[in-house]
Amino acid sequence: MKKLKRSARLVEMTQYLLTRPHTLISLTAFADRYQSAKSSISEDLAIIKEVFEEEGLGELHTLAGAAGGVKYTPKMADAEALSIMNGICRQLEQPERVLAGGYLYMTDMLGQPGLLADVGRMFATAFANAEIDVIMTVETKGIPLAYATAACMNLPVVIVRRDNKVTEGSAVSINYVSGSNKRIQTMSLARRALKEGARVLIVDDFMKAGGTIQGMMDLLYEFNAKVAGVGVFVESGELDTEERLLEDYVSLAKLTAVDMKTKQTTVVPGNYFNPIEN
Repeated sequence: MKKLKRSARLVEMTQYLLTRPHTLISLTAFADRYQSAKSSISEDLAIIKEVFEEEGLGELHTLAGAAGGVKYTPKMADAEALSIMNGICRQLEQPERVLAGGYLYMTDMLGQPGLLADVGRMFATAFANAEIDVIMTVETKGIPLAYATAACMNLPVVIVRRDNKVTEGSAVSINYVSGSNKRIQTMSLARRALKEGARVLIVDDFMKAGGTIQGMMDLLYEFNAKVAGVGVFVESGELDTEERLLEDYVSLAKLTAVDMKTKQTTVVPGNYFNPIEN
């Protein structure tokens, strides 16, 4: 790369960091890339770090030593996250989204790149300090959420199938009981998809009683993998506490009331925001 003026270098360095989250980049690599002294690079990084933190864009961590460098951790400020989620809740309350069984139509929203990017940053913020090797979801609507989160955390995605695909080779299949309707269903995961002992973040689009997520947890047990966290876009708050199969999870929105006759719903920010409200 040709030598840049400092203003241009700051812009390019910022873009470089934003597109490589959770990646350790050495000062030498930056110095070589921009044909600049390490002292100048350190000054630039200090400016970027200050702006990131002041604007709630994330954190820039510096690691000292020969093998050190800088690592960008995407995060979203609490106030920004709450403002965005309030807007999402208003979209979810639209009467035409109400489906039979107390579910909400969300497929169109899960196709919006901007919304997915925001949700990915929220999950990345919630689990920023967790040790995670891979993001897991079950087909199909959870897939865009998983990839949005993975993009912010620089992690691979593993997709659990409802049935085994011949193109994925041998797989582990289990039966699980759907928490909301008590039906026995099947899910499978290719043996090559997940390494033994992996630390997994489960991401799903909607949780009623938690039967599907519990099924994924049981599937992880077959791989000797560990659940590092559970993130849910929308949870249903209509169930009694004793019906919920999960206790430890992060939800971004909560469906608290559905009137099937009037098509009126109430959606509020989920437990992700509890510390803010308290």
